[in-house]
Amino acid sequence: MRKQLTLCVITMIVLAGCTKKEAVSLVHLRCENLVNPVGIDCTSPVLSWELSSDERDVRQVAYRILVASSLEKLQAEEGDLWDSKQVQSDRSIQVAYAGNTLSSRASCYWKVQATTNKGITAWSKPARWTMGLLDPSDWEAKWTGLDRSFPDDVLEGKTRLSSRYFRKVFNLENRKIEKATLYISGLGFYEAYINAKRIGNQELSPTPTDYSKVVKYNTFDVTGLLSKGDNAIGVTLGNGRFFSMRIHEVRHFGYPKMILQLEVDYAGGGRTVVVSDDTWKVTVDGPIRTNNEFDGEEYDARKEMPGWDTAGFDDTGWLQAETVASPGGRLEAQLNRNIKVMETIRPVAVNEPKPGLFILDMGQNMVGWLRMKVKGEEGDQVQLRFAETLKEDGMLYTDNLRSASATDKYTLKSKQVETWEPSFTYHGFRYVEITGFPGKPSLDNFEGQVVYDEMEVTGEFETSDPTINQVYKNACWGTRGNYRGMPTDCPQRDERMGWLGDRAVGSHGESFMFDVHNLYVKWLNDIEQAQREDGSIPDVAPNYWSVYSDNMTWPAAYPIIANMLYEQYGDKEPIAAHYDSMKKWMEYMRERYMVDHIMTKDTYGDWCMPPESPELIHSQDPSRKTDAAVLGTTYYFRMLYLLERFARLLDKPDDAGYFARQAQVVKEAYNAKYLNRETAQYSNNTVTANLLSLCYGMVPDEYREAVFNNIVEKTTGEFKNHVSTGLVGVQWLMRGLSDYGRPDLALRIATNRDYPSWGYMIEKNATTIWELWNGNTADPSMNSANHVMLLGDLVVWFYEYLAGIRNMPGSVGFKEIVMKPYPLEGLDYVKASFHSVHGLIKSAWKKEKGVFHWDMTIPGNTSATVYVPCGKGITEEEKEAFVKDGARFIETKDNYAAFKVPSGVYHLKVTY
Repeated sequence: MRKQLTLCVITMIVLAGCTKKEAVSLVHLRCENLVNPVGIDCTSPVLSWELSSDERDVRQVAYRILVASSLEKLQAEEGDLWDSKQVQSDRSIQVAYAGNTLSSRASCYWKVQATTNKGITAWSKPARWTMGLLDPSDWEAKWTGLDRSFPDDVLEGKTRLSSRYFRKVFNLENRKIEKATLYISGLGFYEAYINAKRIGNQELSPTPTDYSKVVKYNTFDVTGLLSKGDNAIGVTLGNGRFFSMRIHEVRHFGYPKMILQLEVDYAGGGRTVVVSDDTWKVTVDGPIRTNNEFDGEEYDARKEMPGWDTAGFDDTGWLQAETVASPGGRLEAQLNRNIKVMETIRPVAVNEPKPGLFILDMGQNMVGWLRMKVKGEEGDQVQLRFAETLKEDGMLYTDNLRSASATDKYTLKSKQVETWEPSFTYHGFRYVEITGFPGKPSLDNFEGQVVYDEMEVTGEFETSDPTINQVYKNACWGTRGNYRGMPTDCPQRDERMGWLGDRAVGSHGESFMFDVHNLYVKWLNDIEQAQREDGSIPDVAPNYWSVYSDNMTWPAAYPIIANMLYEQYGDKEPIAAHYDSMKKWMEYMRERYMVDHIMTKDTYGDWCMPPESPELIHSQDPSRKTDAAVLGTTYYFRMLYLLERFARLLDKPDDAGYFARQAQVVKEAYNAKYLNRETAQYSNNTVTANLLSLCYGMVPDEYREAVFNNIVEKTTGEFKNHVSTGLVGVQWLMRGLSDYGRPDLALRIATNRDYPSWGYMIEKNATTIWELWNGNTADPSMNSANHVMLLGDLVVWFYEYLAGIRNMPGSVGFKEIVMKPYPLEGLDYVKASFHSVHGLIKSAWKKEKGVFHWDMTIPGNTSATVYVPCGKGITEEEKEAFVKDGARFIETKDNYAAFKVPSGVYHLKVTY
C-alpha cells in the first residue's frame, strides 16, 4: 500500500504584466491557507502561485523557483536547496519541490519568478516553510499520562472524567535563544501554555483520527514565550474522541495522554530539549471537573490554580506523571487546519418562560459554545442547556438530541465579574436554557463563539431571489458547522460522525464555498485507514462507529471526492495514493454481491425520500422506493467510469481497459433487466432510478429523451414541481434537469416555499439545512436541524449553472474555464465569485430594461470559453466585444454565442 500523503500546498500571488524589477509582488504563503507553515512532514511539498494583473491575456510561459536554507541566501538569489532554473511551462499550481532532500527541522525560504507573454515579473516576496520531525528517532519524548480513574470519575453510563493538568519546570541557559519549537499531540484534546501564555489559538485539537493507526501532532514556534533561567510549560488534556466510554458503541482508545517535545536552539549552537516523561507533575483536581463532546463541560472556578503554568507554582501536592503506552498510531504532522473560533455572534433575545429560567436566542443555529460574563456569590452554579429549537411553550426541544445532555455548568469562585467559556466541548444550538444565573441575565452577558476548521471562504453567491439567498446562507452555516477535522453529519446529538454518503457530491459544492482541499485529503486517508483487510469500506470514517454495511452508495464518496480534489484543485495525488485501495473495494463488492453483472447489494436506499406522511422518517410507499439493485448497479457503473479515468491518469492501461470492459457488460445487463423499452422507464419509474441511469450514461441514446420526459412527468405530476428524490437522487437532480432542458423546473424546485423543499425549512424558521424534508414533524429520533446531506447538487448548480462558473471538461483546477450562466425567467440578477487555485473568478449578470449586463473576471494564466446569451449585439464600452486581446468567436448554438477568451476583466452588454 502506498504511504498515504497529505500534500502541503504552498501558494503565493505574483503580480504580472510588468517588467520592472522594482514592481511589488503580493505574496500569500499557505499550507491550507496557513501563513508560513511550520512543521510539515511531506518531503516534496507542492508549490503554487497565482498570476494577477490588470492587463488582459496574461499567460505564463516559464517560471523559476528558488528555495534556500536562509533568508540571506534567498535574497542573494542562491537556491542552495533548489534552483529549478528556467522551466518552460505554463504550470503554476501543484509544482512539486524537486531539490535537495529535506531534513527534520529544516527551514526553507522560497520565491518564484514568472515569465509571461507580457514580460518577466519581479521576484515574489520571500516566504517560508519549516519541516517537522520526519523520522520516529527524532522523537525523544515519551507518551505521558495517568492510565487510571479517580474517585470523582464515573466510568459507566454517562461517564465523567476530570481533565488532567500536567506541568514541567525547566531551566534554559543564559544565552540568546535563536528559535524554540514545540511539537505536541494531546489526546483527545489539549491546551498548552508556556509561562502562563496560551500557545496558539486552536480549539479542540488535534484533528480526530483512528488513533490506533495515525496520531497527528501540531508544531508551534514558541521563541517569544521563553526566557533565560526557569520556565514552565503546562498542558491540559480533554477527553474528545479518545476517551469515549460514554456510549458503548463508540470506540474507546484509553485515558487521555500526551506527547510533547520542546526544542530550544541557542545562537552560536547548542540545544535544550524538554520532553514529556515521568518527570512531569500532574493533577486531576483542577477546575474542569468533566468534559464530553456530547454531554458538555463542568467547570468549578473555586478549583482554579493561579500560576499552575509558571515556574514558581508549588506543586508538592501533585502526582507524578507516568509514561504510558502509545495509542498505537504513527505520529504524523497535521496538515489540515485546526478548529478555531472563526466568528462571534451576539444573542438577539432573552425570555423568562418560568421564574428563574431564561431562554437565550442566538438568532442563528450555530456550532460552538457560549462565552459568559457573570457576577454572583462564591458557589453559585450557572447551568446552560443547549438546543436547536423550542417547543410550543417556549421551552427547549431536546428530544432530537437523543442521549446527549448538551449541558455546561459553571460554578463561581467570587463576588467579582467572572468570564468563562468551555475548553473541550461544543454544541449545535440556537437556544440556551439558563438556570442558576444570579439576577436576570442580559444580552450583554453572552456571546456565541462559532467554531469550525480554519479555512478560507472562497465563494460568494447572491441572486435577486430571497429564497435562494437564504437557502445559500443556511447551506454555508450548516456546512461549516459540520467541519471538525472531518466532515460530520450533525453537531448536536449523540452521533456527530463522518458519514460518507452525506458528503459525496456535496463536497463538490463545498469546494466553491470554502477551501476544503486539505480537509478532504485528510478524510480520504481516514477512509483508507478504516478499510478492512478484505477490502470492505465503512459507511463512517474515522470508524468510531463500526458500520460496514457493504453498500455502493455511501463508500462511493471515496472515489467521488478523490475526483473532486483532482478537478477542483488540480491535485492528482489523492487518486494515486488511494487507487489500490479503491480498486480493492470494487473487487470486494464484485466478488461478493454481483450476480449476472447486477450489483445486488444496497443498505440505505434513496435515504430520506420525502415520505407520504408527515410523521414518518422514511417512506413506506413501494412506489417511492428505488430498487436496491438499481442503486447498487448504477453506482457500480459510475465507479467503474471513475476507476477507468484514474487508471488512465496513472498510466495503467491494462486496468483502464478492464474497467471499461466491465462497464460495458454491466450497462448491457442493467438495461436488459431494468429498462422497460415500451415506457422508457427504469424499474418502478422513480425519479432517482431514471435520473441516475440518465446522468451516469447508462441509457441507450434512442431512449434518453423519453427517460428524461418520465423524470419531468413524475416531478411535475405526482410531486407537483417539488423535490422527488432522497439523498441519492438529489445529488443529480438540479444538474440533470438543467442539462436536459428544464432549468426552469430546477429553479422552481429551488425557490419553492412549501413542503418538500429547502424553502419550506425557511418557512419553518430554519437557519441551517434539516436532516429531513419534514424535520418539523418527523419522529425525533432522526430530525437534526443541522445536516447538509439533502443539499445534493444544489450549491454546485448555484455556481456552475446560475452563475455559470465551471471547469472546462477535461481541464482541472480551472486552468480552462467555462463561463455559461443561465439567465432564467424569474431571476433578475446573479452575482458570484470563486477563488480558484488559479485565482479569482467572477460572474455577475443582471437583466435590466431589455439589456443583459455581464461582468466577469478570468484570472491570469487561464482562459475561458464564454457563452453569451444571444441578442442584437454584444458590446463592451459601446464597442463590439471580443475583437482584440486574443479573443475569438467559436460558434452560435442553443441561443448562446461562444467565444474563446483570455484572462482579464470584462464588462459585456447584450441588447435583446
